[in-house]
Parts: sequence; structure tokens; C-alpha cells
Amino acid sequence: MKADDNKSYDDINVTPMVDLYLVLLLIFIIMTTAGVQGVKVDLPRGGAAPALGGPKSKAITVNNEGKVFLDTVPVTLEELESRLSEHKASNPDFPVVIRGDRGTQYQGVMDVLDVLGRVGITQIGLATQPAK
Repeated sequence: MKADDNKSYDDINVTPMVDLYLVLLLIFIIMTTAGVQGVKVDLPRGGAAPALGGPKSKAITVNNEGKVFLDTVPVTLEELESRLSEHKASNPDFPVVIRGDRGTQYQGVMDVLDVLGRVGITQIGLATQPAK
């Protein structure tokens, strides 16, 4: 019998545990980004135009019931105006993309455009689906 056979093992192999944590982290990242896509609306058709959205842009959605959302958070028109004013104070030149459902009342989109005019936002885009 060798002297090395009765040696106690004091170290623990943590490599399989780290692999498991990395896989769980990856699943968590994928699931959280999949859930932040926005409010589902049926966009109208439009022509091919350059995209206005970006990482610093704000998305305002008007669904078919006339409810207004600012980056997936439901807001009233007064809340929308105050939040956009706060954002404009820290970032004066940011684009806004309006996503109006095809079945929504035109007045809902006009109310949002009026709020944007009062706040002084000039970079405004309307989201549409590409023309067929």
C-alpha cells in the first residue's frame, strides 16, 4: 500500500457548480430580455423610411382602447407630459417614436402629439409596418 492512498481530500471541485450558475444566469438574461418587448399593437402599414429609434429614444404607445404607454408603463396624458419634461431636462435632444394601433382613434395619437409639442420635442417618428 502506498502512502498516498490514505491521503484525505481537502479541496472541492467547484467547476460543475460554476457551470450550473453560468447556465442559470444565461437563462435569466434571455427570459428578462424576452419579456421587455413592449405593448402589443397592430401597426398600420407605411413606406420604407429610416429608423428613428435608438437606445436613448422613448417609445409612446397608443393601443386600440386609447390607453397611452410610455416605454410599456401605462400613463395619463398629464403623467406623460411631466415624465417627458423631466427626461428632456437631462437629455434635451432625444427622439420619440409613437406606436399607434391601427384600430385606435386618431384623437388619441393627436393628444400625444399635442403633449410632445408642449414639451418641445422635435424629433418625432411614427412606427409602421413595412409596406408589402
